[in-house]
Formats: sequence, C-alpha cells, structure tokens
Amino acid sequence: MSTPNEGGGRSAAAPPRMPQTPRAPRATRATRPPHDPAPLSGSAAVVALVVVLVASFMELLDATIITVAAPAIAEGLGAGEATLQWTVAGYTLSLGAGLITGGRIGDQFGRRRVFLTGLAAFATASAACALSPDPAFLIATRIGQGLAGGLMVPQVFGLIRSSFAPTARAKAFGAYGAVLGLASVAGPLLGGLLVDADVFGLGWRTVFWVNVPVAAVGLVLGARFLPESGEVVRSRLDLPGAALAAAAAVCVLLPLVQGHEWGWPWWGFGILLLSVPVTALFLRRERRLIARGGLPVLDPALLRVRAFSSGLAASALFFGAIGSFFLLLSLYLQYGTGRSALETGLIILPYAVGSTLTSGIGVRLASRAGRGLLVSGSLVLAASQLLLLLVVRDGANPGFWQLALPLFAGGLGLGLTSPSLVNVVLAGVPVRDAGAAGGVLTTVGQVGNAVGVAVLGALFFTGLGASSTAGAPPLAAYGDAFASVLPWQVAFYAAAAALMLLLPKHAAALGGEQRPADTPEQ
Repeated sequence: MSTPNEGGGRSAAAPPRMPQTPRAPRATRATRPPHDPAPLSGSAAVVALVVVLVASFMELLDATIITVAAPAIAEGLGAGEATLQWTVAGYTLSLGAGLITGGRIGDQFGRRRVFLTGLAAFATASAACALSPDPAFLIATRIGQGLAGGLMVPQVFGLIRSSFAPTARAKAFGAYGAVLGLASVAGPLLGGLLVDADVFGLGWRTVFWVNVPVAAVGLVLGARFLPESGEVVRSRLDLPGAALAAAAAVCVLLPLVQGHEWGWPWWGFGILLLSVPVTALFLRRERRLIARGGLPVLDPALLRVRAFSSGLAASALFFGAIGSFFLLLSLYLQYGTGRSALETGLIILPYAVGSTLTSGIGVRLASRAGRGLLVSGSLVLAASQLLLLLVVRDGANPGFWQLALPLFAGGLGLGLTSPSLVNVVLAGVPVRDAGAAGGVLTTVGQVGNAVGVAVLGALFFTGLGASSTAGAPPLAAYGDAFASVLPWQVAFYAAAAALMLLLPKHAAALGGEQRPADTPEQ
C-alpha cells in the first residue's frame, strides 16, 4: 500500500523515499562541472513528467500487486511458504540495498542515463518473472526487479528537481504524490482483476507482463524528452560497504524465512548470529572509509544522533509490521475464507482509501504536530489490528463490512504516519548529513519491511502448520494463524510509537533547512 506525499512519501509495502543526495564533497574527491539542464516547459515538460511518474507507478504497483497474486503463484508453480515470503521480502530487500548506491550512481553518471537503464532492467526482470519455470527462478528475478528499482527510483527526485522551474516543481511533486495514492488503490484491484481474468491463459503471469509494454513506451519517450543532469560531486562508490550491509541483512532473513522448511536446525541459528560480526565489520569499514575521505553507505557518527537512531528503530518496527500484513491477509482471505483474488483486492480497498484521505492532512500538519502525528498514527494502526483480531478469531468468516472497518482505520493511521516520518526524523539531523541520513533511513525501512515478512511470516506458517496437523478446517487453521500474528503487529506499532516520542516535535521542510541536531526542539 502507499500514501501520497508532497515530497514523495510511500508506504504500505514500502516506506517513504527521500532524494538520495550525497554529503558535501571534500577536497580529496574528484569533481566535474555540474551538468544541469535548463528548466523544461510546454509539452516537453508534460511528457518528461509523465515518463517518470509512470515508471514510479509501475515500480510501486509491482510491490503491492504481488500480495494478491501470491496464492495463484503458489498454485501455479507448486511453491511453498518460503517462496511466497521471498517473492515479497527479496524484492524489498534488494530495492532497499540498491537505493543509496543507485542514487549516487545517478549523480555520477547522469540521472537520465541511469533512470533509463534501470527502467530497461526493470522491464527485462519483469518479463523474466513472467516466464519463471520454478520458484527459485521467480525469487531470483524478483531480486533482479528490486535491484533495477534501486537504480530507477532515486533518479525521479533528481530529474524533477533539475528539470522543472521552482514554480512548476511543487506541482510536479504534487502529481507524484497523487500517483502514489493511485497506485495504492490500483495495486490490489489490478492484481485481482488480472488473476481472475486469466488473460490468454496466463493467470498470475500477467501481473508481470503488464510492465513490459508500459516500460517500452517509457523508454522511447524518456530517450526523447528527458534531459540529462548530474551533480558536482564525483566519488568512488562504496560497493564493499553496500555488499556487507546486504550480507548482514541476508544472514537475518535467510534462517527466518527458511527456518520452518528446514526444521529450525542449529546451524540456521548460527547463520542468524553471524549477522552480528558482519554488521560490526560493516561499521568498522565505514569508519575507515570516512577517515580516508571517502563517501560511505552509512556514517556511523549518525547513530549517535538521538533523533536518527530512534528514527531508524521506529522505521524498522513500523514498516516491519506493514510488510507482512497484506501478504498474510491475502493468504487468509483466499485460502481461509475462500474468496477470489478480485474479492480480496476489493476488501483491501478501504485500507487504501483511508490512507489516501489522511496522507494529505498528515503532510500539512507535520510542521506543527511532528512526532505527535507519528505517535497518533502508530497507535491508530495498533488499535485497527486489535479490531481485526476480534473479527477473525475463533474461526469466524467475517463479511466485507466487518473487515472494512478495521482496515479503513488502519489506512487512516498509515496516512498520518508514513508521509511525514522521514521529514520528522531529519529535523533532528545536521543539515550537512540530511541527504545521507534520508537515504539510510529509507533503506532501513525497506530492510525492516523484509525482516517483518520473514519474522511474522514464520510465526504465521508455524501456527498454520500446528492447526493443520491438529485437523482444523482451512477457515479455522488460517484464521487462527492470522490471529496469532496480529498481537505481534500491535506490539510492533506500540514499540514504534514509544520510540517516536524521542523524535523532534516538528518536521523538517522537504528540501529546506533542518535545525542542527544538537539543538532540536524537544
């Protein structure tokens, strides 16, 4: 799901994104003349904006559409529970891993060039997903999709900022927010329609094929109308640092996602513990890179800023709860209650409507309400999960309106929180570090999303296995499994709300000046 944001917020299955701008250059870094185009106008500006908005819509749609199509994918490929988790977690993890590096690649080699490369790679990976002969191939191509998105998405902000005059820029970002809101509504519905329509007998594969013609048109128009732009800073990419960060995340995800199928062996827990030294090695490398004047993936000094470290933890918990929710809800509705993919999409629609209604309010109030707004949204989400628990427990088969009320409430809470989370956190970060901090915060949200799928998915499938072994019918088995996860989601949101109390009272202005970290208004 997603929420519009004047600065490009995003959520439900994905957290809000910020422009991936590097820190100020040091004297030791090589520089080149800036390459900034003259502002676009007329039809060229309209076409250029449509290209980047359609690409953003397509990428976000692919993150949400998969949850409704997951049961059909499982049946079509004979996939197990771990495959369903990896199709969601693998995509968000690789996307998060690619965001910061992708943004810096665009700054260095040209945003238009990198955007079109990412778009072409995304289309190629989508076609490969549609042609997947087995679960392993699908997971690999979904990871490829995420990496391609990591190249493509960060360029959108830079292209809008460098291609439009200040007066037109605000409208362009407003259109971006509207497109994200549309994607949040369209994702579940389009997924359900495509799966149920079974176009040309392709079934679930159409949710990936639909990207190919859209991307092809975007490539043709983008090559013709998008201007090239770049930044003054030119530095070596911290690829080893990015690889270590990704390795640490995989050490956490692999045993959690595969543990149930493996039978929870001792060496699985060994892989999990291995994430600790890998993380320590990553932080050590980043400190050494900074000492040499390099540009790291993460400046460890930022972790000493209370607003930033609290924001990282809150973001990981918040999006960790959201990441698993729609996949598990879809499995419950289709396998447990026997609803079709389209009916499932219609049931999820109130959540998208609720988030769309409050996201604009959240953005406008963030400058005054700040952390109070975030805490309120998280608590509303926790309450919505409690309401949902009352509806699905004890083997009940709830109707549309019984499910719509708690889902609509959850959407309201998401809209209050997600669009403003990054800006509130950045209000407590030094101005010179705002770009790097925003990129890291976005990435941690994506990783938290993937970890949430792994952790809460493992709880769900463990409970489902126990109920099925005891001879429970599908409605009771899936209902009990889904109900067993909801209290954990409540706990995630409540813990995130507690951490949000440590954030600044007010949000930073997007693209503006933040207060220094040592003097935030608390």
